[in-house]
Amino acid sequence: MERRKRVAVGSDTRHATADAVAAHLEANGHAVLRCGAAGGDDTPWPDVAEEVARLVASRGVDTAVLCCWTGTGVTIAANKVPGVRAALCADADTARGARRWNDANVLTIGLANTEPSAATGIVDAWLDTDDVDPDEVRNIERVAELEHRYGVQQPSARSR
Repeated sequence: MERRKRVAVGSDTRHATADAVAAHLEANGHAVLRCGAAGGDDTPWPDVAEEVARLVASRGVDTAVLCCWTGTGVTIAANKVPGVRAALCADADTARGARRWNDANVLTIGLANTEPSAATGIVDAWLDTDDVDPDEVRNIERVAELEHRYGVQQPSARSR
């Protein structure tokens, strides 16, 4: 991993996978802000998703990892916050692609099917991928145009 980052880690329920992600990030020198159950009590998934997404959109953190049972709920909720592009990733290749080709800035992980060791590998791939593929810039801009057309404020918190 390159530059140390400020990373929010949020989960709706306390789980070994979310705990392992936060501990792994801290062990690698990243500043971790634990949100929802990752830092305390169980929290409804829409609430922890909003909290974490707002941190990313406001640049209070560089990126974030959000977890719920399938990962789908926090993905949907986080993507409602302007400036957020959350991507549900079940493997390292998908995480790299989400960053490189889609300019994603929030990683979401499903707790039901992601073991702690797999989750930390996904997170490492996510953090190791910073550059957007130049061939995808126009596609990312087209997404921003869609967001503008339908009233979603942009730019992406990561790329602009």
